[in-house]
Amino acid sequence: MANNTTHTIEYQSLSKTLLILLFLTFVTISIASVQLGAFTLAVALLIACVKSFIVLSHFMHLKYESLLLRILVAMVFVLFALIVAITFIDYAFR
Repeated sequence: MANNTTHTIEYQSLSKTLLILLFLTFVTISIASVQLGAFTLAVALLIACVKSFIVLSHFMHLKYESLLLRILVAMVFVLFALIVAITFIDYAFR
């Protein structure tokens, strides 16, 4: 943690985070039954990225860390998005 400080998170905040994650899980499950064609996988991956960001920021306390660490984690997401985009481009031109 930044500057070796401790912090506590209220149960209300954790409950909101849990409800958001459960809602996004329900959306992910229901998106599988909707026929979006090639966009079904992209939407499911986008929802998974949002859920992982929520877990990183709330449960792994990333929002309390320094700016440098947050930028480094954001760069991992950018790299992941780039790899997924390259994969989709490769798949489209086969």
